[in-house]
Amino acid sequence: MRAAERPHDYEEALPAWELLTRNSTRACSGRNTGYRVLFSPMEQLNGMDAGFLNMETPVQRGHVGGVVIVDPSTAPDDWGYDTIRALIQDRIHLLPPFRRRLVTVPFDIDHPYWVEDDAFDLDFHLRHIAVPSPGDAETLATLVARIHERPLDRSRPLWEMYVIEGLDGGRVATYTKLHHAAVDGVSGAEILTILLDTSPDDHDIGVRHAPDRETKRATRVPGQVELLARSALSAAVRPAKAFRLGYEVARSIPGLKPLESLPALVGLGRERDELLSRPSLVAPHTVLNAPITPHRRWAFGDIALGTAKAIKDAAGVTVNDVVIATAAGAVRRWLVENDALPTRSLQAMVPISIRTESEEGDIGNKVSAMIAPIGTHLEDSVERLEFVHQTMQVAKETHQATPATLLRDFAEFTPPAVAARAARLVFRNGRAGRITPFNLVISNVPGPNFPLYLAGAQLEGHYPVSAIIDGAALNITLHSYRGMLCFGLVADRELIPDLWDVMGYVRDEFAALEDRLT
Repeated sequence: MRAAERPHDYEEALPAWELLTRNSTRACSGRNTGYRVLFSPMEQLNGMDAGFLNMETPVQRGHVGGVVIVDPSTAPDDWGYDTIRALIQDRIHLLPPFRRRLVTVPFDIDHPYWVEDDAFDLDFHLRHIAVPSPGDAETLATLVARIHERPLDRSRPLWEMYVIEGLDGGRVATYTKLHHAAVDGVSGAEILTILLDTSPDDHDIGVRHAPDRETKRATRVPGQVELLARSALSAAVRPAKAFRLGYEVARSIPGLKPLESLPALVGLGRERDELLSRPSLVAPHTVLNAPITPHRRWAFGDIALGTAKAIKDAAGVTVNDVVIATAAGAVRRWLVENDALPTRSLQAMVPISIRTESEEGDIGNKVSAMIAPIGTHLEDSVERLEFVHQTMQVAKETHQATPATLLRDFAEFTPPAVAARAARLVFRNGRAGRITPFNLVISNVPGPNFPLYLAGAQLEGHYPVSAIIDGAALNITLHSYRGMLCFGLVADRELIPDLWDVMGYVRDEFAALEDRLT
């Protein structure tokens, strides 16, 4: 079974997370692990990885992040910044993206390379700060949003971690951001399992058993002539890649559902039922599709996973359907409040992993996406859930009719210099939001249903902090953890100043469905 055909529901995804956690435990014990710890000293980015670099502008960022909140009182020993620093220092040999920096090719004629940073400085990447009083959720969210809106330094490994003290109840948060060029959602989760443990007593395993952790590996940075020579070889095989790509596309055409006409793609000339059942190439214009600013807002919160499962069982749908339908209901409420609800349904981009079993443990991007209408034109929450269930089935069938790696192959085939300049032209001129196939992003990453520990302190929650772009000023992402759905909402500060209201509407939508169906 290829990755694009794998189940997307939480119950079926949990064993994979358990496997990741077991892998991290083996890695910290110095035993065999699925991670390729001894990676090549110089590794080239693929086309999709490079695309996340090219998308960056003065207002648009290419990194993603996450906030972990822990209770230090649960740790068996004294716990603080120094504890986390010691943990990272002892496990840094297991974290390739934490130690690699970029080397670009002259004139952008080929994709950049990752190389070991011989001048790596942990104290540059790990910072220690505190939130002002009262240290509540909104205070933390404001601080995280301000850090998240700042770009990463491309001359160093593309990550930062902040240990944030001063939260109410004596709790401590860590906010970590990594560039999307280095990780996708799945590999980011795998990195997290390296830093987290399944027991409060396991946090020193890396100290006792880390193999050769003191060994520093010298990496010769190639000169411009060598990089140009490598690029010439890559260009020589690009026609063969184009031929193979064309063959894969042609082979997949018989499986694709026929399109009635080009006007149908943009939402014209179809019956209403057909119009609403499939996505169009042009999403309805909303206030979410304006050019964004450099400033961000972040809001977060929890929903009981049991509530989502009860709704799922009563309606005969999936947990993912419930998540998307409630997110759609929340966005609909916000648009109604702002007198900005279009008559057509909004369309969401739903990222999915195309990681095969042989690629488990690989760092980097193995992602694709589905686009589907999400039922914002429907006022009734139950009807919206049924609509989302139908449209997601259509989206999955359409996506599975094409080769799982087709998007990645297209990104790899495009000449790097052309792709880079095209991205800069589109994004830096603010053209990306004028005509877009989706209005927002809704994503989820399944997680474990058992407690995890950071350096011995138990996690209370893990909340994503994702990215927004011109044309999609709202991102709703969630992780599941220990019986909770941990939501993290990111938006442009000027376009959606009341983002906490949207998080509140998410809770209201779950409550409405629970009251109606259970």
